[in-house]
Amino acid sequence: MKIVVLDGYTENPGDLSWDGLKAFGEVKVYDRVSYEESPVIAETIGDADVAITNKTPISKETMDKCPNLKFIAVLATGYNVVDIAYAKEKGIPVSNVPVYGTRSVSQFAIALLLEACHHIGHHSDSVYRGEWENNVDWCYWDYPLVELAGMTYGLLGCGNIGIHTAEIAKALGMNVITYDGRQTEAALALGVEYVDLDELFARSDVLGLQMPLFPFNTGIINKENIAKMKDGVIIINNSRGQMVVEQDLADALNSGKVACAALDVVSTEPIRGDNPLLKAKNCIITPHISWAAKGSRQRIMDTTVDNVEAFVKGAPINVVNGL
Repeated sequence: MKIVVLDGYTENPGDLSWDGLKAFGEVKVYDRVSYEESPVIAETIGDADVAITNKTPISKETMDKCPNLKFIAVLATGYNVVDIAYAKEKGIPVSNVPVYGTRSVSQFAIALLLEACHHIGHHSDSVYRGEWENNVDWCYWDYPLVELAGMTYGLLGCGNIGIHTAEIAKALGMNVITYDGRQTEAALALGVEYVDLDELFARSDVLGLQMPLFPFNTGIINKENIAKMKDGVIIINNSRGQMVVEQDLADALNSGKVACAALDVVSTEPIRGDNPLLKAKNCIITPHISWAAKGSRQRIMDTTVDNVEAFVKGAPINVVNGL
């Protein structure tokens, strides 16, 4: 069996091992192929039986050019880079990694929040620039410092990641409310209050986006909904960038309606130079790394090996296209 990894670098920049896949056949690993539709993708897959991808797209055209392709494994939870409907027509199972970064992503959400509240990176940089050494006072701060205890953290989504985010927020003394179509005993036991969407916007001091992308929440952070929020709200998004109408958020940041936004995702990635958030006030942006702790990436690797093994044994698991 021939296995090809199309864009392995972000999953494994050298601190993990692909050896688990070698038990199933010949493995070729490419650091990068293409993140846009290109003939080079089909050329790279060639006559491989298994293609493993993270963000390299596998389209109908690519599958038609790779008649030996029998299985596709995605090194992520999201699988929109694969035309899963056409893969089903072709009889090609597509498997993903459904749960791997719950703790890492929730930890990163809180890290974004704490950075928004304290601007630790900025103040550290200012010390190294000599601004403390040469300051007339014994301390200083360039942004308002925010104490979170007693404030309300509103979660748009309270699944596995949201629950762990809520746990940490509770430990910081925050009240937690959520809008989610499905209530869970775990959230209720934690003291999370379920509210409707307008109440979520109206009551949140911090609004965290912790939900997969659906049609109803695409562009949900827009000028109409921002107007329903408290003046000075903090918005955290390390879920999906497409939930935000970026010009509307930039306008709200520049006007002061939104005090700060801390984002690990944007609508088009990598970010484009004309993204209005790059010039907005009080906007923290990191390069989609909530998922990337080594422990999380090891779980991706282990689950992918399990997915390939299950396919080889004739009983695929974590299949997202009904085969």
